[in-house]
Amino acid sequence: MRFRASSLFAVALVFVGVAGAAASFAASAPVRVGYPQPSGAMLPLWLVSDAKLDQKYAVAVQNIFISGAARMNQAMLAGDIDLASIGGAVVNTVLAGGDLVAIAVGVPTYGFSFYARPEIKDIPSLHGKVVGIMSKGASSEHAVIALLQRYNMQPGRDVKFIYLGGVREVVAAIDRGIVAAGVLSAPTTLIARRLGQKELVNIATLGLPYIHSGVATRRVFARQQPERVKAYLRAYIAAIKIANEDAETSKRALARYLVTNDSAILDEAYHSFRGIFPSVPYVTEDYMKSVLALSDNPKAAGASPKDFFDNRFIKELEDTRFIKELYGQR
Repeated sequence: MRFRASSLFAVALVFVGVAGAAASFAASAPVRVGYPQPSGAMLPLWLVSDAKLDQKYAVAVQNIFISGAARMNQAMLAGDIDLASIGGAVVNTVLAGGDLVAIAVGVPTYGFSFYARPEIKDIPSLHGKVVGIMSKGASSEHAVIALLQRYNMQPGRDVKFIYLGGVREVVAAIDRGIVAAGVLSAPTTLIARRLGQKELVNIATLGLPYIHSGVATRRVFARQQPERVKAYLRAYIAAIKIANEDAETSKRALARYLVTNDSAILDEAYHSFRGIFPSVPYVTEDYMKSVLALSDNPKAAGASPKDFFDNRFIKELEDTRFIKELYGQR
């Protein structure tokens, strides 16, 4: 009888703990997380909500689409969002005096493909032509600059860039002949092929180190809300595991956020990024060096890569064995 009473007491404590966490989750103001493109690269961010990881780790999340990294950075600096899925754009914002910092990487290379109109044979054929870019100073621009450099070509001298705001706008501009080529991300790559456009180079296969997407925030938010940042990163890292391992759950999230049930589009979005997401998403100096080397800000040459990222939250989650336990490691 004594055993039964103590067991019931233990169950009651568990219930109270779960109920308390649920109440805390429901009562807390959501962490507002921005994302700039409807791309498969955003999958871990979307899974945080869609797989209910925000509830599991007691951090209410509101995902907000803000087209283009430049607009999203402005929204974060203004305090309209708390975290954002951005890559190289964080560097130019910091060089311009913005109080941002990268705290995790999602895609550690250029997750783009370079598509062109049917009459364009190869990269050298783009001499004197116009190329469509999503945002100035962001990952999409850096990807094209890095690609052109491999052919000894430069923007301004050999090709002209036009900034169109989003991936859908780029594929539409290629289709209408406004630009000869442009940088795209999956699953818009499939839409481009359906329109008769052709892939010139899959930039992701080049394996160039770069922070294509990840998690960034304002330094003041990280200082004032460290527990909420850690809670979100727990959910984000758990989402990476699902993204790499669970196709069904991942495609369900992609269907919701890409607003489509087209199985081919969902396959394109999922398989283009599956396995790229790192299980321990540390930001490295090499990623930031790549961004700084492509920046047109005069301060970039003398900047230290360490000034643009902070790995302390990821390190704490690794030191406390959260990541190992997530993957069933001892």
